Amino acid sequence: MTETTRPDPAAGVPDGRTAPPRLAAGTGGTVVRPDRVPGAGEPTAVRPGPGPGAADTGARRRWRRRRGTVVTGCSVLLAVGVAGHGLLPRLPGRLSSLAETLLPWSVLTVPVLVAVALLRRAPVAAVVALLVPAVAWLTVFGGILVDKSSPGGDLTVVSHNVNQANPDPAGTARSLLAAGADVLALEELSPATAPAYERALADAYPYHFQQGTVGLWSVHPLRDARAVPIMPWTRAMRATVDAPGGRLAVYVAHLPSVRVGLSGFTARARDEALDLLVAEVRAEPERRVVVMGDLNGSTDDRALRPLTDRLVSAQTEAGAGFGFTWPARLPAVRIDQILLGGVRAASAWTLPATASDHLPVAARIVLPPELGP
Repeated sequence: MTETTRPDPAAGVPDGRTAPPRLAAGTGGTVVRPDRVPGAGEPTAVRPGPGPGAADTGARRRWRRRRGTVVTGCSVLLAVGVAGHGLLPRLPGRLSSLAETLLPWSVLTVPVLVAVALLRRAPVAAVVALLVPAVAWLTVFGGILVDKSSPGGDLTVVSHNVNQANPDPAGTARSLLAAGADVLALEELSPATAPAYERALADAYPYHFQQGTVGLWSVHPLRDARAVPIMPWTRAMRATVDAPGGRLAVYVAHLPSVRVGLSGFTARARDEALDLLVAEVRAEPERRVVVMGDLNGSTDDRALRPLTDRLVSAQTEAGAGFGFTWPARLPAVRIDQILLGGVRAASAWTLPATASDHLPVAARIVLPPELGP
């Protein structure tokens, strides 16, 4: 037989190129480099690289990390927005005021963020979403939830937007009489309902002043009562109450309503009327001042700062909880306020619902000794 000579693997092919790699028998497809010398009679194998499945797994992990980062970022932004809302720049369309009015409800976004993080299998992001906004919210609102009321007090004051379309003014008056207020402020009176309140309250309150849509009833003498011009028609008034503990200036106000529309939070009229009311309060000669009424804004709303920087909310100082007042059937915001200057609140609360769309608000206040003239 003619002897067949096998080509040397190290030798090049006739055209000078290196021979292509070949598969070693019995290696299950292992590639043998022809330019290497096998050791110990075995071919040298090159391990195959990661397949397409490994690439897909890595992509999924990176996607989860990105989703966790988004949730974490949203959680931090929420915490900053709650804790530092007063320092953030104003948003167009007065949306800052709207957001701050609804600020207590921001806590409802926490379970949403946690659920999103868990669905994306991002446990670290879930922990951040739970703890960071919750700590910020409790820092701002935790003290409001605690009952800060105390016994005592010299005077009980009540304020109520009775709703000009109230179908039962006499029944509303009876509910208010049950509160035993020394000073009672009513807003949104109308020519049709004002006489009914006057008749129902006359026996309990010998002193009364009503102008436009606001009125004040008192068991103690009133003097220097007058309308306060904050709008073209009368929606605010002021009077001095000669209480046993000394004189007290009482303002009753109903600021213009606000709406949410395409242009944003339409609160321009409210803010302009507020500026006029603040000017009156700043010029008030009495040291002890109470401002009561429907201010159509919460004390968290930056638009009310000119007033809330000077006066203290009775609910914040001596209430328990947020004391939401509107809408009466399912209160979501507190826009009816009792604000104090030169006096302090011993307790504050909301009264049971009447036929109005607002809840009445009440406070028991302490009159400090009057200073010299």
